[in-house]
Amino acid sequence: MTPTELAETSVRALTDGFRDGTLSPVEVLAATLDHVEATNPAVNALFSIRPEEAMENARASEARWKAGSPLGILDGVPMTVKDSVAMKGWPYYHGIAANRNAPPSSFDSPPAARLKETGATIFAKTTMPDCGLLAAGVSTMFGIVRNPWGRAFNTGGSSAGAGASLAAGMGFLSVGSDIAGSVRCPAGHCGLVSLKPTQGRIPHLMPEFMRSAGPLGRSTEDIAFLMTVLSGFDERDPWSFPKDGTQYQDHLTRDVKGLRIGILTDMGFGPKPEAVVAATVEAAGKALEAEGAIVTPFVSPLDSDCYEPIDRWLMIRGYAEWKSLPPHEDHEFLHYVRDWCQPAKEMSALDAWALLGEITRMRAKLFAAFEGYDYVLAPTLPVVNFPAEEPGMFRDKPLGHTVFTAMFNQTGQPASSVNFALDERHLPIGVQVIGHRCDDLGVLQLTKTLEDLRGVTMDWPTVPRG
Repeated sequence: MTPTELAETSVRALTDGFRDGTLSPVEVLAATLDHVEATNPAVNALFSIRPEEAMENARASEARWKAGSPLGILDGVPMTVKDSVAMKGWPYYHGIAANRNAPPSSFDSPPAARLKETGATIFAKTTMPDCGLLAAGVSTMFGIVRNPWGRAFNTGGSSAGAGASLAAGMGFLSVGSDIAGSVRCPAGHCGLVSLKPTQGRIPHLMPEFMRSAGPLGRSTEDIAFLMTVLSGFDERDPWSFPKDGTQYQDHLTRDVKGLRIGILTDMGFGPKPEAVVAATVEAAGKALEAEGAIVTPFVSPLDSDCYEPIDRWLMIRGYAEWKSLPPHEDHEFLHYVRDWCQPAKEMSALDAWALLGEITRMRAKLFAAFEGYDYVLAPTLPVVNFPAEEPGMFRDKPLGHTVFTAMFNQTGQPASSVNFALDERHLPIGVQVIGHRCDDLGVLQLTKTLEDLRGVTMDWPTVPRG
């Protein structure tokens, strides 16, 4: 397969080819690895690339498909996982150079375990920023990750390498994680589709109320395959849901007539979206309205800076991780993260408790506002992009531009990002689809509808541009 064929072949077409023998897991992996060797140096998206281990899995997969007994729906599909997804025998740096001598992981996190059970061919891990506390592709461990749509531009983060690698056609799917937008922001910058699921839908470690693992891919149907595999109970995550048997990839068609859709382009605080970003969200709403949806403005109920308590809570997280690192030089931990999280050392337990109270009140306001809507469309990001070397829109608050994504980590609602337009520089613009808790399938259905309506040709940058 050529690089263009790799990028334009769907997961369904790939596995159908494995089933009928017109495609070979071994040959597809070989083509993928050749493409990775030629392309990854230009974008810096992948590390710990393991061709021998991956090829062993591909050969076993090919034998299973020939025998008519694949392990699962992703058997033999070449894919990657984020640095922060623990996988037995693989490195876990969390983007931090101070962790370069850390031993490999001794266990499989739930997403890694599910991928192995379905026979997926994991050939590499993806790069990320220090602690996962940047919505950008900059780290001390890996350096700068570059967007293949334009190498001068950012990938977003923290699933930075996942965004860059998939846009360039290096692998078919990737597992990222999302604490303030970390699968949606790279999808927005890199033209992909991603989903931050309902909190609990995909088990992850360490379990917590604001972070979730999530799928990234080049199409809604592709990530729906991964949702089917990753969803389900794992007793190590006490908040995880029982598996309900939903085959997401087979139920993406939906009539949107009569659906109540809100358009949110102002959170009431934080950076306002660029004109082209706001126009793209409005255009997505008009496209759904033409299909019979009832589209009206969604007025944010938040009348104060509700991101501030989230930011301060994340400071505590970053400061704790910094203090737990082994002895290291200053350059081995990103100064943007270190400087930003320093106020945490002055916070008391009562301060932390008060922050959680503020977040809880914000959550209640958003839930109440959603009662009149089935779904809400919003920008994924307020800007189309920013320079590859930058930690975000604001150097002193690296996650400060995630106001449209971070709120829905707190509410635990499912939220996707889908590309709906390209700007005059041919850079992607993502639209976020937010649904009610547990309606992950509905969010994917509306995401697929927007994907079908967008009228944009995704000429994937298999040769990174710029």
